[in-house]
Amino acid sequence: MEISDFEAISFDCYGTLIDWESGLLAVLRPWALHRELALDDEALLAAYAGYEERAESEHPRTPYPEILRKCMVSLGRDLGAEVTAEDADMLAMSVPDWPAFPDSAAALADLARQYKLIILSNVDRTSFADSSQKLGVAFDSVLTAQDIGSYKPSPWNFTALQEEARRLGVGEGRLLHAAQSLFHDHVPAKAAGLRTVWINRRHDRPGWGATPSPPVDVTPDWEFPSMAAFAAAATGR
Repeated sequence: MEISDFEAISFDCYGTLIDWESGLLAVLRPWALHRELALDDEALLAAYAGYEERAESEHPRTPYPEILRKCMVSLGRDLGAEVTAEDADMLAMSVPDWPAFPDSAAALADLARQYKLIILSNVDRTSFADSSQKLGVAFDSVLTAQDIGSYKPSPWNFTALQEEARRLGVGEGRLLHAAQSLFHDHVPAKAAGLRTVWINRRHDRPGWGATPSPPVDVTPDWEFPSMAAFAAAATGR
């Protein structure tokens, strides 16, 4: 298949369309400085990486703001740094402030002229509603962890995605999944039989940032460094 042969594109949101790592650092960086932790941004993101996945797998029905609160407490405990209730609340309530990547809205607007657009996100409905305003398009469907009752990389999330695509009338094999995280998205999406496109937002930086490394080797079908480059290829513009 060519990249333009699909009828619908499903997107991870945070890390792909919304700058998740900048949003986290806006809270974690000043906290770390105040606690005199000798960690640069990449080290701070790497230290955070495992906590969210663990909290989501252990508490699949817990709303995302509470997941963030648990992560902040765990991070401070393991780094030996104080986390006050205010610190934990700052991270828990930060999602509405997380910025969209500069190219997300325009790329989505271009893609929406040709494809059905679906969100598959590890957040709650309220958190996504705030982020959606920054993205500027009306998605054909939005699936959150709150709706499904589990967090990616659970296979249940991709089962729910495929069921929703069928409900929308998307033909078999005509759904493409686009995401930044190999761990959360590409490994389980490929296991579910989906074609995937890697929006490699960290193409110019080493390491995995705030995302755990993938547990197995995975090869996305396409790779682009940005949403702008992906949209140009997918629309032929």
